[in-house]
Amino acid sequence: MLQEIPTSTQALREARPCVLETERLTLRKPGLADVKAIACLANDRRVAEMTRRLPFPYTRDDAARFVTTLGQSDETVFLIEADDEPVGIVGLDWSDRDAPALGYWLGVQHWGNGYATEAARAVIDLAFEDRGAKQIVASARVINPASRNVLEKCGFQWTGVELHRVEAIASSTPVDCFRLTRGVWSSLKSWSATRRGR
Repeated sequence: MLQEIPTSTQALREARPCVLETERLTLRKPGLADVKAIACLANDRRVAEMTRRLPFPYTRDDAARFVTTLGQSDETVFLIEADDEPVGIVGLDWSDRDAPALGYWLGVQHWGNGYATEAARAVIDLAFEDRGAKQIVASARVINPASRNVLEKCGFQWTGVELHRVEAIASSTPVDCFRLTRGVWSSLKSWSATRRGR
């Protein structure tokens, strides 16, 4: 039996899964027990300056505020764990129900392992398969080729450059904007399944 896709913000919050699992990662809702780990990972200028909303320095109070306000926002947020160790955050902002915005960040010591791509793909699958999104948008600072590479590996297509405010630098900066449509995602999933079947 097919479950009806929730359409209201409240229904989206209630329908969030507790856990997503990939080959190497576990994605789950962050809790107060994760505050110290989140603060340690996020309190690095190299991380904060590549995100829109992370302040720098990033304190335990910031992490506690982030965790305790999750249920009050239009976001689906997951703590990314590898080998039971927190490595970063991934999520979707559902302010635009038909085009949620994907966001992610990893602690510096976990860069270069493919975790961001793996976590992003799991959340993209959730958005299209379980939440009925028509497209997903994302952005990366123009000076962040690693993040652009993650988006491109997930099938996102470049749509242009915009100025976005980055809290850690207290200024606006150019970002590359991307979009992934349901059609492109479906094609990539079919192609990937065909290749695995060979």
